[in-house]
Formats: sequence, structure tokens, C-alpha cells
Amino acid sequence: MLDVTELGNRLKEARLAKGLSLDDLQELTKIQKRYLLGIEEGNYNMMPGKFYVRAFIKQYAEAVGLEPESLFEEFKSEVPNTVNEELPNQLSRVKTKKSISNNHSKMMDILPKIIIAIVVIGIFVFVWYIAQKNAGNSTDNPTPKVNDQDTKYEERVDLIEKEQPVENDKKATDNEKDQNEDLQDNKKRGETVVPKQELALVESNGRNSTYELKNAETFNLKIVSNGKTWISVNNNQGKSFFAGNLEAGDAGTQTFDLTQETEIKIVAGNTIDTEIFINDQKLEYAVQPTDHVRQDIIIRYVKPSE
Repeated sequence: MLDVTELGNRLKEARLAKGLSLDDLQELTKIQKRYLLGIEEGNYNMMPGKFYVRAFIKQYAEAVGLEPESLFEEFKSEVPNTVNEELPNQLSRVKTKKSISNNHSKMMDILPKIIIAIVVIGIFVFVWYIAQKNAGNSTDNPTPKVNDQDTKYEERVDLIEKEQPVENDKKATDNEKDQNEDLQDNKKRGETVVPKQELALVESNGRNSTYELKNAETFNLKIVSNGKTWISVNNNQGKSFFAGNLEAGDAGTQTFDLTQETEIKIVAGNTIDTEIFINDQKLEYAVQPTDHVRQDIIIRYVKPSE
């Protein structure tokens, strides 16, 4: 059987390998420092509940670059199970069923009275309907006479309405002619329409996402940190453009001209406080930062044809 602190030691080693202190990790995960220390020491009794133990371990692992599910499987005998915490909810549901039963009994007591009231109202409505129907049948509705002048007026209106579509079709043809002439003028002047930059998500799997950059003459990357995060930027040949921590402020922004590259991989250790811009267009994360604190992002640059 594994020692109760082996999981904590694994996490602590990963943290130290990243060069992070407990204070740094507290900033990244928003988990109190005393709970982080409790995880490293295997002291789960200090946690607010078993559910929080698993949640805190998951955030800790993602922040230091470990897979939470693999750790849970490897140390499943040591990580508390949350099944027992469902017992209070089950007891609550039992109490709710009792209250529903009591309400059902009260409803059955007043149900006959409601039915009688509905029947009485229905009788009154039926009698009123019969009376109104008989009154309507006794009223004579004279048929209005048709005036010859009204008939002739309606015929003239019909003729006008039939002539209008011809005029509308002529106007539409004239508009199309004008538009074609404008297009010819634009071609003569040599005017061209520049397509808009396209930054599209190609695929997403877990914390890994791939995007394609099209219709862009340049590939400028800007990374902004609003807190504290670890960032690395590499191309597909293994060349590193940056690797290190970024903090909010003047030093928390890094820019790169990657126009000569075709594929770039960005690793963001704390996406909650990290913003990525491609040619000043903000990249929308395919996965919510709250689901995966660390994310690996690949951007493929499809250069415009010569």
C-alpha cells in the first residue's frame, strides 16, 4: 500500500520542477495556501469536505502540468471518495417525500369541493351561451346592395394593380444595370477587395486545441498576463521563442513576429489570467479556462498565395 504522502510528494516535486512556490500556486489556482500544504502533507481532514479534496487536487495537478485523472487512478485508494457525501441529500429526499404525501392528503380533502364549483360554473356558461345564440338567430341581417359605381371603381383598382408589377420589374432591371456598371467601373480603376482575416478552430481535445490563421499578410502574436502565468512559445521545429513566467504590468506582455513560421505551439499554464491576440484579434479559448487551467494551443499559419 502506498504511503499517504506519496501523492503529495508527487505534486510537490512537480511544483518545484516548475519553479513555483506555494504562494505562486495559490495565485494560479485561487486555492488557499493552507489547503495546498495539506494536500502535499496528505492531511485531508483539514479540507471543507471530500468533494473539495478531489477538486483541489485536480486544480493543483493541472497547474503543475500533471494529468489529474491518471493521479486519481494511481492513488485511488488514498484519495477520498465523494459517494458518502450524497447520504444527507438522500435523507433530504426522504423528508421531501413525506411532505409531498401530507400535501396530497390535504388536496384529496378539498378536491370534491373544487369539482362541484367547476360543474356549477359550467352550467351557468352553457345557459348563457344558449341564450346568446337564440338572441343572435332572432336578429335580421339585411343584405347590402351593390352599387354599380363601387363595382366600376374596384375594376379600375384591379387594372392599376396589374400594371404595377411591370413597372416594378423595369425598375429592378434598371437597378441591376446600374450595379453592373458600378462593378465594371471598379474593375477599370483596379480596385480590389481585401478578404478579412480568419482565425478558425480546427479541432479540440481536452486541453489541446488547434487553430488555422488564413487571409493574413502577417502573423503577429501578443500574449498578455493579467495575473501570473507560465508561458512557452515554440515552432514545429522545436525552436523556442519564449519560456518563463509573466506577471501583470508592463512586463506582462510579450509580442512576436512569426510571419516566417507555419506552425506555432503555445503552452499557457494559467489561462484564467492569460489573453492571446493574433494580429490584434483576441483568440477565444475552445475550452473554458475554469475546466482546464493549463492549455496547449497550436496555430497553423496558412500564408496567402503569391
